[in-house]
Amino acid sequence: MNRRHLLLCALATLAPRTAWAAPIPYRLGSSGATITYTFMLNGAPVKGTVPVSQADLTVDPDNLDKSTALVSADVRRARTGLIFATEALKSPSVLDAQNHPNARFRSTGVKLGPGGRLSNGAMLEGDLTLRGVTRSIRFDAGLFRPRGSTTEDFSTLTVMLKGRIDRRNFGATGYADLVDNNVGIDIVAEITVAG
Repeated sequence: MNRRHLLLCALATLAPRTAWAAPIPYRLGSSGATITYTFMLNGAPVKGTVPVSQADLTVDPDNLDKSTALVSADVRRARTGLIFATEALKSPSVLDAQNHPNARFRSTGVKLGPGGRLSNGAMLEGDLTLRGVTRSIRFDAGLFRPRGSTTEDFSTLTVMLKGRIDRRNFGATGYADLVDNNVGIDIVAEITVAG
Protein backbone atom coordinates (compact mmCIF):
# COMPACT_ATOMS: atom_id res chain seq x y z
CA MET A 1 0.00 0.00 0.00
CA ASN A 2 1.55 3.34 -0.99
CA ARG A 3 1.97 6.21 1.44
CA ARG A 4 -0.66 8.41 -0.20
CA HIS A 5 -3.27 5.65 -0.11
CA LEU A 6 -2.44 4.88 3.50
CA LEU A 7 -2.78 8.54 4.48
CA LEU A 8 -6.07 9.02 2.70
CA CYS A 9 -7.61 5.78 3.93
CA ALA A 10 -6.20 5.37 7.42
CA LEU A 11 -5.41 8.80 8.87
CA ALA A 12 -7.85 10.85 10.85
CA THR A 13 -8.38 14.36 9.57
CA LEU A 14 -7.96 17.43 11.73
CA ALA A 15 -10.92 19.12 13.32
CA PRO A 16 -10.85 22.13 15.66
CA ARG A 17 -10.01 21.36 19.29
CA THR A 18 -10.13 23.62 22.29
CA ALA A 19 -7.06 22.18 24.05
CA TRP A 20 -4.69 24.42 22.05
CA ALA A 21 -5.16 28.13 22.74
CA ALA A 22 -2.88 29.62 20.08
CA PRO A 23 -1.33 28.96 16.69
CA ILE A 24 1.37 26.28 16.85
CA PRO A 25 4.67 26.84 14.99
CA TYR A 26 5.95 23.88 12.96
CA ARG A 27 9.15 22.94 11.17
CA LEU A 28 9.90 20.28 8.59
CA GLY A 29 10.09 16.79 10.05
CA SER A 30 13.03 14.43 9.66
CA SER A 31 11.78 13.19 6.29
CA GLY A 32 11.65 16.78 5.00
CA ALA A 33 9.55 17.83 2.05
CA THR A 34 9.83 17.60 -1.70
CA ILE A 35 7.94 19.37 -4.43
CA THR A 36 7.11 17.05 -7.30
CA TYR A 37 6.27 18.71 -10.61
CA THR A 38 4.86 17.14 -13.76
CA PHE A 39 4.93 18.51 -17.29
CA MET A 40 4.53 17.25 -20.84
CA LEU A 41 7.75 17.04 -22.87
CA ASN A 42 7.16 16.38 -26.56
CA GLY A 43 3.85 14.72 -25.66
CA ALA A 44 5.20 12.49 -22.88
CA PRO A 45 4.78 13.14 -19.13
CA VAL A 46 7.96 13.96 -17.21
CA LYS A 47 8.28 14.22 -13.43
CA GLY A 48 10.88 16.09 -11.47
CA THR A 49 11.58 17.21 -7.94
CA VAL A 50 12.75 20.29 -6.06
CA PRO A 51 13.67 19.96 -2.37
CA VAL A 52 12.12 22.38 0.09
CA SER A 53 14.94 24.36 1.69
CA GLN A 54 12.97 26.25 4.36
CA ALA A 55 9.46 26.18 5.80
CA ASP A 56 7.87 28.40 8.45
CA LEU A 57 4.42 27.07 9.25
CA THR A 58 1.75 27.66 11.86
CA VAL A 59 -1.37 25.61 12.46
CA ASP A 60 -4.14 26.88 14.67
CA PRO A 61 -6.30 23.87 15.65
CA ASP A 62 -9.06 26.16 16.97
CA ASN A 63 -9.07 28.36 13.86
CA LEU A 64 -7.73 26.24 11.02
CA ASP A 65 -8.47 28.98 8.49
CA LYS A 66 -5.86 31.14 10.29
CA SER A 67 -3.04 28.66 9.62
CA THR A 68 -0.10 30.01 7.59
CA ALA A 69 2.76 28.79 5.41
CA LEU A 70 5.96 30.39 4.12
CA VAL A 71 8.00 27.94 2.05
CA SER A 72 11.20 28.30 -0.01
CA ALA A 73 12.77 25.86 -2.48
CA ASP A 74 16.18 25.97 -4.13
CA VAL A 75 15.51 25.64 -7.88
CA ARG A 76 19.23 25.11 -8.50
CA ARG A 77 18.62 21.64 -7.04
CA ALA A 78 15.69 20.85 -9.34
CA ARG A 79 15.96 17.44 -10.99
CA THR A 80 14.20 15.39 -13.64
CA GLY A 81 15.01 11.89 -14.82
CA LEU A 82 16.58 13.38 -17.96
CA ILE A 83 19.83 15.34 -17.74
CA PHE A 84 19.06 17.51 -20.76
CA ALA A 85 15.59 18.33 -19.39
CA THR A 86 17.08 19.24 -15.99
CA GLU A 87 19.58 21.63 -17.58
CA ALA A 88 16.88 23.16 -19.81
CA LEU A 89 14.63 23.62 -16.76
CA LYS A 90 17.29 25.65 -14.94
CA SER A 91 18.24 27.66 -18.05
CA PRO A 92 17.68 31.45 -18.38
CA SER A 93 14.56 30.97 -20.53
CA VAL A 94 12.78 28.73 -18.01
CA LEU A 95 13.56 29.00 -14.26
CA ASP A 96 16.72 31.11 -14.64
CA ALA A 97 18.15 29.36 -11.58
CA GLN A 98 21.41 31.30 -11.62
CA ASN A 99 19.71 34.69 -11.24
CA HIS A 100 16.65 33.50 -9.29
CA PRO A 101 17.79 30.54 -7.17
CA ASN A 102 14.80 30.47 -4.82
CA ALA A 103 11.14 29.79 -5.44
CA ARG A 104 8.91 31.05 -2.65
CA PHE A 105 5.31 30.51 -1.56
CA ARG A 106 3.53 32.64 1.04
CA SER A 107 -0.01 31.70 2.01
CA THR A 108 -2.67 34.41 1.93
CA GLY A 109 -5.76 32.44 2.93
CA VAL A 110 -7.24 29.06 3.79
CA LYS A 111 -10.64 27.84 2.64
CA LEU A 112 -11.80 24.95 4.80
CA GLY A 113 -13.54 21.87 3.45
CA PRO A 114 -16.91 20.53 4.57
CA GLY A 115 -17.24 20.32 8.34
CA GLY A 116 -14.55 22.97 8.87
CA ARG A 117 -11.69 20.61 8.04
CA LEU A 118 -8.35 21.07 6.31
CA SER A 119 -9.07 18.12 4.00
CA ASN A 120 -11.68 16.89 1.52
CA GLY A 121 -12.20 20.12 -0.39
CA ALA A 122 -9.96 22.51 1.56
CA MET A 123 -7.89 25.03 -0.40
CA LEU A 124 -4.71 26.95 0.39
CA GLU A 125 -4.33 30.26 -1.44
CA GLY A 126 -1.13 32.21 -1.70
CA ASP A 127 1.53 33.99 -3.71
CA LEU A 128 4.13 31.98 -5.61
CA THR A 129 7.34 33.70 -6.70
CA LEU A 130 9.36 32.18 -9.56
CA ARG A 131 12.03 34.00 -11.58
CA GLY A 132 11.30 37.09 -9.47
CA VAL A 133 7.66 37.12 -10.67
CA THR A 134 4.86 36.73 -8.12
CA ARG A 135 1.42 35.36 -8.98
CA SER A 136 -1.52 34.15 -6.91
CA ILE A 137 -2.18 30.41 -6.99
CA ARG A 138 -4.35 27.84 -5.20
CA PHE A 139 -3.64 24.36 -3.91
CA ASP A 140 -6.07 21.62 -2.96
CA ALA A 141 -5.00 21.00 0.63
CA GLY A 142 -5.03 18.23 3.19
CA LEU A 143 -3.64 18.07 6.71
CA PHE A 144 -3.50 14.72 8.51
CA ARG A 145 -2.45 13.19 11.83
CA PRO A 146 -0.46 9.92 11.84
CA ARG A 147 -2.36 6.68 12.08
CA GLY A 148 -3.07 5.75 15.68
CA SER A 149 -2.58 9.23 17.13
CA THR A 150 -5.15 10.76 19.46
CA THR A 151 -7.45 13.57 18.35
CA GLU A 152 -5.53 15.97 20.63
CA ASP A 153 -2.09 15.03 19.30
CA PHE A 154 -0.84 17.64 16.82
CA SER A 155 2.89 16.99 17.38
CA THR A 156 3.43 15.50 13.91
CA LEU A 157 1.30 16.19 10.85
CA THR A 158 1.42 15.44 7.14
CA VAL A 159 0.63 18.21 4.67
CA MET A 160 -0.54 17.31 1.16
CA LEU A 161 -0.94 20.00 -1.51
CA LYS A 162 -1.88 19.69 -5.18
CA GLY A 163 -2.05 22.48 -7.76
CA ARG A 164 -1.28 23.60 -11.30
CA ILE A 165 0.37 26.64 -12.83
CA ASP A 166 0.85 28.07 -16.31
CA ARG A 167 4.59 28.68 -16.58
CA ARG A 168 4.07 31.58 -19.00
CA ASN A 169 2.59 33.59 -16.11
CA PHE A 170 6.07 33.62 -14.57
CA GLY A 171 7.98 34.36 -17.77
CA ALA A 172 9.24 30.77 -18.02
CA THR A 173 8.55 30.54 -21.74
CA GLY A 174 11.58 28.62 -23.05
CA TYR A 175 11.29 25.49 -25.20
CA ALA A 176 7.66 26.20 -26.04
CA ASP A 177 7.89 23.88 -29.06
CA LEU A 178 8.70 20.93 -26.79
CA VAL A 179 7.27 21.65 -23.34
CA ASP A 180 3.61 22.19 -22.46
CA ASN A 181 2.78 25.36 -20.54
CA ASN A 182 0.81 23.66 -17.75
CA VAL A 183 2.81 22.29 -14.84
CA GLY A 184 1.31 20.15 -12.08
CA ILE A 185 2.65 20.58 -8.55
CA ASP A 186 2.34 18.04 -5.73
CA ILE A 187 3.80 18.55 -2.26
CA VAL A 188 3.92 16.03 0.58
CA ALA A 189 5.59 17.21 3.78
CA GLU A 190 5.92 15.88 7.29
CA ILE A 191 5.92 18.67 9.85
CA THR A 192 6.60 18.60 13.58
CA VAL A 193 5.99 21.09 16.37
CA ALA A 194 8.94 23.50 16.57
CA GLY A 195 10.60 23.62 19.91
